Amino acid sequence: MVSSVAWLLDSDPALRWQVERDLVGAPAEVWEATRARIATEGFGARLLALQDPDGRWAGGAFFPADFDFRGPEAAEGGGQPWTATTWTLNSLREWGMDPAVLRGRRTAELLERHCRWEYDDLPYWGGEVDCCINAWTVQNGLWLGADITGIVDWFVAHRLPDGGWNCEWVEGSTRSSFHSTLNSLKGLLDHEAATGGTDETRAARRGGEEYLLERGLFRRLSTGEPVAPWVTRFAYPFRWFYSVLNAADYFRRASLLDGTPPDPRMADAIELIRDQRQPDGTWLQARRHPGRVWFEVDAPAGEPSKWLTLHATRVLDWWDART
Repeated sequence: MVSSVAWLLDSDPALRWQVERDLVGAPAEVWEATRARIATEGFGARLLALQDPDGRWAGGAFFPADFDFRGPEAAEGGGQPWTATTWTLNSLREWGMDPAVLRGRRTAELLERHCRWEYDDLPYWGGEVDCCINAWTVQNGLWLGADITGIVDWFVAHRLPDGGWNCEWVEGSTRSSFHSTLNSLKGLLDHEAATGGTDETRAARRGGEEYLLERGLFRRLSTGEPVAPWVTRFAYPFRWFYSVLNAADYFRRASLLDGTPPDPRMADAIELIRDQRQPDGTWLQARRHPGRVWFEVDAPAGEPSKWLTLHATRVLDWWDART
């Protein structure tokens, strides 16, 4: 437990309800009441107020309508804008927004009618060719009640021979990516939690998990060396970026759904997370992912992050209690 729970509790309802439920062990009526406030105050209410009348945010599916693909914002290092529909839905869902709020606005139906992917003008709830985008579409579709069955089947068909996924498969890549595999797994896990899944989707999820676990969540299979420095650069929001914290949080959720103990092959990754805990029990924001945002929701780089502290403490509590 962090040394200052009061510091974590003094936060936006989107974060506070999770602290109450997962770290403090508050009664359900307490954290449920806090969770209900997401739609009426703080981060969640601010994003709701920015929704376009046609159901989108910033006029686009993955990019804002005014994004110039040839301009400086699209140049190397310019940063992905994080304001369009998919990114906003991701935030609201991950924060715990009651889907009834957006269903009451007929958001899924409006997006079906008005939102198309920038890639080939494909219909929004049909997905496109990017693994990460398709995973988020599965998660958001399940949340809002859209039919995403075809995308779930797509993951089974597009799993690579080494066990995972890579968004660059369309460019010919045949080697899985840590980033793409983790994001794909999140979509399959949510599908299984909501529907029970199928034999094929459950097998695909297990295979993707094995891809990460046999690498200890951060090592190259060939040499055993860390795959890249970004595995221990923790930043919130996670966006599409891989880290051992992001991955461990996924495996915590999968373990709780499956009723299984933590896999011992995660032990070294867990220690990497533990090593970054500060003397006061917090974790620092390593960086901010560049790109346009509606507003900031966490600390600047180098400062204690409430969101990372919640995620890391929750992971370590799960690991320590079950091992």
